[in-house]
Amino acid sequence: MLENKDQKTTSIASLGEFGLIEHLTKHFKINQESTLKSIGDDAAVLDFKDKKVIVSTDLLIEGVHFDLSYMPLKHLGYKAIVANVSDICAMNAVPTQVTVSVAVSNRFPLEAMEELFAGITLAANAYNVDVIGGDTTSSQKGLIISITAIGEANLDEIAYRSGAAQTDLLVVSGDLGAAYMGLQVLEREKQVFQVNPNNQPILDDYTYLIERQLKPEARNDVKELLEKLEIKPTAMIDISDGLSSEVMHICKQNKLGCNLYEEKIPVDPQLINVCEEFNVDITTIALNGGEDYELLFTIKMEDFEKIKHNPNFTIIGHMVAESEGMHLVTRANTKIELKARGWNSLMEE
Repeated sequence: MLENKDQKTTSIASLGEFGLIEHLTKHFKINQESTLKSIGDDAAVLDFKDKKVIVSTDLLIEGVHFDLSYMPLKHLGYKAIVANVSDICAMNAVPTQVTVSVAVSNRFPLEAMEELFAGITLAANAYNVDVIGGDTTSSQKGLIISITAIGEANLDEIAYRSGAAQTDLLVVSGDLGAAYMGLQVLEREKQVFQVNPNNQPILDDYTYLIERQLKPEARNDVKELLEKLEIKPTAMIDISDGLSSEVMHICKQNKLGCNLYEEKIPVDPQLINVCEEFNVDITTIALNGGEDYELLFTIKMEDFEKIKHNPNFTIIGHMVAESEGMHLVTRANTKIELKARGWNSLMEE
């Protein structure tokens, strides 16, 4: 959990709840004009004037969403913020504030919580969001983190999952599948270590994939990029549960089908190499991996010329009539029914 196993640690109980909150939140700064009152009262006070308020919340549970045997607490804090900021970005909105609630067992000393909150602070500064409140309590099941993210947007800027039309183009930012394969590398090295603790992991060949898993980034740049291209997304969603699942969400919300082209799905060269090493299908990983936190969106067909050569985006398919179904068009030009095989935390092991 901590790099130096012999260092002196401080019991959280010695601070008490309010002392702990004061200690962990003293580094948070206020950057947003809309934050009138943050931590220190019964509730935060926000002033968005004519803007619309966007709110999203997420829960992260040890043993379900993260494994502390290879997830450093500082990275976990950073990733927790990113996952929620990404939801705001997926509405084509600007993230502005977050609340952070933590339930922690007595096996965690104060120094562990400092690491977690150092990551939260780093992410809050990186994405220019204010931490305005939250809660702390005890847990008998390890570490639980709950984040609520708040953002703002003009009414005409907001992109819902609905709004797509037949012939709209399917577009994705960045590349896909890397986060999932980063997880597979970490899981493999964990198993090797458990068999022989003297075997230290050699991860130099997997740097990009592991970073995508342990320290992902939300695409808060996409809104501005699209504005510069004079493109308004007709529908949008973030890719947290896998590309196939997210495409199907958009199809179902709009009562449409789609053709998704295998050869167009963007992947990183390191992903290709590692998929070959693990003997797994690259397309399967790119379709179902999840936790990439890229944005999937639809645009009107007439915007094709504006976006076709932009290095930040890839056109991967288009929307069709619902009666045509949801399909992956393979490199061999055959159609395979699209299925959602991404992350589902409620599935039994």
